[in-house]
Amino acid sequence: MPDGDELLRLALSRPVEALAEASRLIAGGVGGAAGSVAFQARAIVLRDEGRFGEAIRALRTGLRLARASGDRDRALDVQATLGVTLAMSGRTATGLAVLDEVVAASRGQLAGRALMRRGYQLAAMGRREEALADLNRSIALLHRAGDGVWEARARTSRFGVYATFGQAARAHRDLAEADRLFRAAGSELESVTAVHNRADLAAQSGDLPAALAFLDEAEQRYSTLGSYPADLVFDRCKVLLAAGLAAEALEAADAGLARLGRRTSDTAELQFVSARAAHLAGRPDEAARRAARARDLFRAQHRPWWAARAAFVLVQARYDGGRRDGRLRAAAGRIADRLDALGAEEAPAADLLAGRLAAVTGRLADAERHLERAARSRSRGPSYGRAGGWLAQALRAEARGATRAALSACRRGLVAASDHQRRLGAVELRAYAAGYGTELAALGQRHAVRRNDARALLAWSERWRAGALSHPSPRPADDTDLAADLTMLRAVIIRLDAARAAGEPATALEQRRRSLEAAIRARTRRVSGDRPRSSASAAADVLDGLGDRLLLELVVVDGVLHVVTVRNRRVRLHTTGPAAIAVREVELARFMLRRLARGRTARGATDALVQAGRRLQSALLGPAAAEVGGAEVVIVPPGALHAVPWAMLPVLRDESWTVAPSAAVWLRAVRQPVRRRGRAVVVVGPGLAGARAEAARIATGYRDAVLLDGGRATAARVLAAVDGARVAHIAAHGVFRADNPLFSSVRLDDGPLTVYDLGRLRRAPDSMILASCESGVAATVAGDELLGMISVLAPLGTASLVAGVVPVNDAAAAPLMAAVHAGLRPGDSLGPALARARRATWSGDDDPVTAATALAFVALGR
Repeated sequence: MPDGDELLRLALSRPVEALAEASRLIAGGVGGAAGSVAFQARAIVLRDEGRFGEAIRALRTGLRLARASGDRDRALDVQATLGVTLAMSGRTATGLAVLDEVVAASRGQLAGRALMRRGYQLAAMGRREEALADLNRSIALLHRAGDGVWEARARTSRFGVYATFGQAARAHRDLAEADRLFRAAGSELESVTAVHNRADLAAQSGDLPAALAFLDEAEQRYSTLGSYPADLVFDRCKVLLAAGLAAEALEAADAGLARLGRRTSDTAELQFVSARAAHLAGRPDEAARRAARARDLFRAQHRPWWAARAAFVLVQARYDGGRRDGRLRAAAGRIADRLDALGAEEAPAADLLAGRLAAVTGRLADAERHLERAARSRSRGPSYGRAGGWLAQALRAEARGATRAALSACRRGLVAASDHQRRLGAVELRAYAAGYGTELAALGQRHAVRRNDARALLAWSERWRAGALSHPSPRPADDTDLAADLTMLRAVIIRLDAARAAGEPATALEQRRRSLEAAIRARTRRVSGDRPRSSASAAADVLDGLGDRLLLELVVVDGVLHVVTVRNRRVRLHTTGPAAIAVREVELARFMLRRLARGRTARGATDALVQAGRRLQSALLGPAAAEVGGAEVVIVPPGALHAVPWAMLPVLRDESWTVAPSAAVWLRAVRQPVRRRGRAVVVVGPGLAGARAEAARIATGYRDAVLLDGGRATAARVLAAVDGARVAHIAAHGVFRADNPLFSSVRLDDGPLTVYDLGRLRRAPDSMILASCESGVAATVAGDELLGMISVLAPLGTASLVAGVVPVNDAAAAPLMAAVHAGLRPGDSLGPALARARRATWSGDDDPVTAATALAFVALGR
């Protein structure tokens, strides 16, 4: 049987065992000091499970037993635990008063423990200077007494205070020493907190992959010990928000709230982080409701530091909801001043918002004061926050009419945002990280449009497009485990589809699918980038590389669509009209093609396609359409217009054209050496009528082609064959996953081959044809970044890609794809080959299904 101190240590190390032992002792009628220990240990476990009422009752019983035994120190220790528990339950003032009594009555080692508890609670309330004073005294007393475990606890609490002060070196030293002391004492649960806290240090330095890795490790170890700390949920949400994954953070916060139930103090913090998530997810009304709820909870708990932070989120949400009145401006200014005085991490963002509001109402002195404070973050704090500091500096210069200084700040801010982006290995995280530079690029674009400066608009647009595609993602260290998870996912999806088709229960399989997808995402996100700064192509390089081609770069500025055209180094700017009209026409055109692909034809369908193409051309190109003709065309659309069926435009129907996420990405593809020799791979997935015969004909056009069909098109065989191939053709059913684009897939004989699978290639095929539905569709995130097949294929070496932007008719697609291969000349890219194939298979007056199929595919890359 463990002694008293050991049982209390067990409550914070192996809570399941501690609860069982304490319950056994209590059931056996133990009394006196030993009984007080049993009730205290039981209460600690119940408290950490959020069962505050039961915990407080157990502590009152333990306190009564300790006092009855005459053991004064024992009674003070139980009373201190009661104070912490009352505060955690939301009765903050009462709990703190109890702790004050204990500190006043304690000496030596006992005083050190009491000070640690009070310091911990003061830090949770945001009273950090008082907390630091208590923790400094606590550590000195506990170290002198040789109380290693409690010294480690005090150092862990002081680590958190140092971290919020931005004193990373001191925080790191405390954390390392706490870890050593916990390990020496064999305190398993508390040793996990050292791993957990390393996540906070990593996030503060901007190393989000390391932060996610530490959180994953901590969660697994907590789970093994039967623990579910609320601050793990809170910290994961914070890191997800820093990574731009707001919807995922909101889901995690809501799951935590549901699981925590009535843990009052933890509920307030998760309400707060869920409000931040809703705000960043673009849900201002929901964010306002959550922020108000969090603010009220913090006020009731006498936690002004937290209440001020929640009040700022409320103001942010109201601003995003369209409010610009004087009351909001005044509130933003007061909260910014308050957060700055408190040293809260939201202070720079609060000053930025207050500065914006002051500037638009002509209060230039207030704007300067707030923006100057916000701009300090350009040289301190986490790497992902520095671009925001440069944005404040740019707005500060703009407010005083210093245009050159404003544009200089924008350029430097984009460099800072790019530096953060380079630290991220996963293409998903790099894409979302682009959000830190979006507004900086928009300021430059807006300035160029005001001056009618086509070259400047091209330059600013290219500065911050498709940065996530600048280099391939490094492979995870546990790549074999990633491969195993992907293999298991394929097997689960096959079983899941079979169960659904048979009308059988599929809940367990669906849960397993979600679990595997979460594990796959986690493995890839943990990879750090650590890449040298890429030599991004300047606008001048693009002009040189175009030769006699025509560039059409579409740019949206303040809701208006513009087209920059470049031909023979002559740069022009055309204004097309509202971007919303272009988006609507694209959706209507894609809807029409989807209906035709399903065979839903009507009289006059071909004429309707022609009319839709004319409307699409007017909305997308406007006067720029007059420049098309007689030259190969390179089209660079914004993210919102990436899935346009460009062949529907009359001026592009008979032209050779290609689409690229940015002119820089296109230029890298053009400069990539053309491979005239190499392996050709033809793959046919299951369920495609007539595709095998077409595939066999395609394969005969290449020397020693690899043909995988008839049950041989498994993921392992396909990946091995296409890795490093010159040309790859995959005819398979495709699925675009809008909820998670990197799980978009093509269906092979053993299940779906996902974007994650393709990301494991050492080198993607130089040219690739994806004859499948929506294989060219991607999700648009953080402005103009894309997540889909092209996200991994382009960085891994695919210079030319043909893919569909809508579902296609399989029977009609087969001869079109065969014609692409037949017209693919040595050294050619797929753009000209697709144009020749379209002309060969569709005369313009064919049946609508053939027409829709010819129009559904686009050429991407060079």
